[in-house]
Amino acid sequence: MAMPPVVNSPFTRFAKRVSLVTGRPLTFILALLVIVAWAVTGPLFGYSDTWQLAINTGTTIITFLMVFLIQNTQNRDTEALQIKIDELIRVQQEANNALLDLEELDDEELDRIRAVYLALARKEREGNA
Repeated sequence: MAMPPVVNSPFTRFAKRVSLVTGRPLTFILALLVIVAWAVTGPLFGYSDTWQLAINTGTTIITFLMVFLIQNTQNRDTEALQIKIDELIRVQQEANNALLDLEELDDEELDRIRAVYLALARKEREGNA
């Protein structure tokens, strides 16, 4: 069995690790427990502005940072998936190799090409009905 490729970028390693850890049920439960603990301490702190600011600040910072980590992971996953799809298109004799770089086109051009394929699908369904 082949060894997985080595990830060289420290940020990529960090982002992958964080996405693995934060995507687990235990992490969700821990986050939920933090929220419950915060809510339970409300009466103790008299529902003060500082008490509210603590949770607002914490969740805002975590959300802000997680957006970038999630986007990094999504970008990498999407790129890898695109390469795999491109390879499948490339090796098919009947494939339209002009479709290999669709992600580089603007929305209007994608809509035009999509309309062609929708028409082909509709024609095929009508022919089989």
